Amino acid sequence: MSPQFAATLLLLNLPLVDVNMVGVTATDYQAENCLISQGVVESNHTGYTGSGFVNTDNVTGSYVQCTVSGPATSLSVRYANGTTTNRPMAASQDGTAQGSINLPGTGAWTSWATATVPISIASGTHTVRLTSTTSNGGPNLDRISIDGAVDVINVSTSTQLRSALSTVQPGQTIQLAPGVYHGSFITQRAGTASAPITLSGPRDAVLINDGPAGTAPACPTPTAGWDPGYGLWLANAPYWNLTGFTVAESKKGVVLDNSHHVVIDGLYVHHVDDEAVHFRRSSADGVIRNSRIEYTGLVQPGFGEGVYLGSANSNWSCHGNSGGVDRSDRIQVIGNTIGPLVKAEHIDVKEGTQGGVIRGNTFNGTGISGQNSGDSWVDVKGNNYLLQANVGTFSPPGTFANGYETHNPVSGFGCGNVWRDNRSDLGGVGAYAIRITSTSACSSNPNVVYSSNTVTNARSGLTNITVTP
Repeated sequence: MSPQFAATLLLLNLPLVDVNMVGVTATDYQAENCLISQGVVESNHTGYTGSGFVNTDNVTGSYVQCTVSGPATSLSVRYANGTTTNRPMAASQDGTAQGSINLPGTGAWTSWATATVPISIASGTHTVRLTSTTSNGGPNLDRISIDGAVDVINVSTSTQLRSALSTVQPGQTIQLAPGVYHGSFITQRAGTASAPITLSGPRDAVLINDGPAGTAPACPTPTAGWDPGYGLWLANAPYWNLTGFTVAESKKGVVLDNSHHVVIDGLYVHHVDDEAVHFRRSSADGVIRNSRIEYTGLVQPGFGEGVYLGSANSNWSCHGNSGGVDRSDRIQVIGNTIGPLVKAEHIDVKEGTQGGVIRGNTFNGTGISGQNSGDSWVDVKGNNYLLQANVGTFSPPGTFANGYETHNPVSGFGCGNVWRDNRSDLGGVGAYAIRITSTSACSSNPNVVYSSNTVTNARSGLTNITVTP
């Protein structure tokens, strides 16, 4: 953190959050080239840059307004104040207040100083205005600088992480240092297709939420004073990459609400009260890959899913934000290791979702509870999923019925799913590797089990329907 930035935070009575920002670039805007209200351009004091400076009138409300290009995270003012009286100015962006900048005396009108205020400017063109707030007017203004997007924000404390999650811009990376981060970690910042946001860290960077706390709203939504206990919560935050770190000892692990195009890669999620990773409220087109999940459902075994896609129709009143349905569609679950001690389904595919891929995962069913129908590796209640090249095993303890199951809680769903090249060892306990609950419910879009699937140690066999060569 620069000394000027630290001093400005103190002047603004803001907390000092020492975040190491790498790759900052600045763009300068000469004050004399901006819109001026109640002020004049002069050049009678040396030391200015450009063609002159702006001498604002000694009245409240005189201002300089510049058109700037974002994104940016801070605004700096180069000024001279030859008096001993502070001449503060209010900063605003597109008419929205951004704080007040103290501009104390610099010793002479030829002595120039810089003051900085944090500001959050999104991509695109915006107006930034500095308005005098006392009858002394503002100081002489030389230029305004916009500090551009930071490539990497390095954090090492919970306070720094919360700050970064609340201010990060598209294209930036939040880099976690090794360590344990306790607290409620939520972001509502959106990346873009061309500039996703990344939260990255090593395996020994561990996020822990000791909640929940406060009064919950009727439906889970970010609410002041309420901590749901999620290890990491992305709410209305599309286009994120989550890579490498660990989430543990929380009520839920990672929850995505209305956050499409999120890629989860190489996370370790373990020892959570309920489910590990939940794509919810139409968090479509996401990916979870190369991740490890174990020890879920520690408090509610029947709700201890490994990966949860969508929402049960009984929860669509809260999470059915796409025509009344949770359309967390086209999720890819690839190359993950799930189990042991995942107490419910390793992957629970809910009704209303469709078009996903479940490929190359390893399921260890030891410890599955059987509660709340959690008695299989994968329960498919959505449509048109491809389940391919997964390897599943089971050995006691646990309550294990079948390797894969379909169900049809909503008419027209639980259909059109395809199994290829999966290997199942049911440990002498499970009945079928793949059990299709109803063929009549899917007569127009049947489920298909190919002969490339294999099973060992099954009480009944590969499947209860005709196998497709």
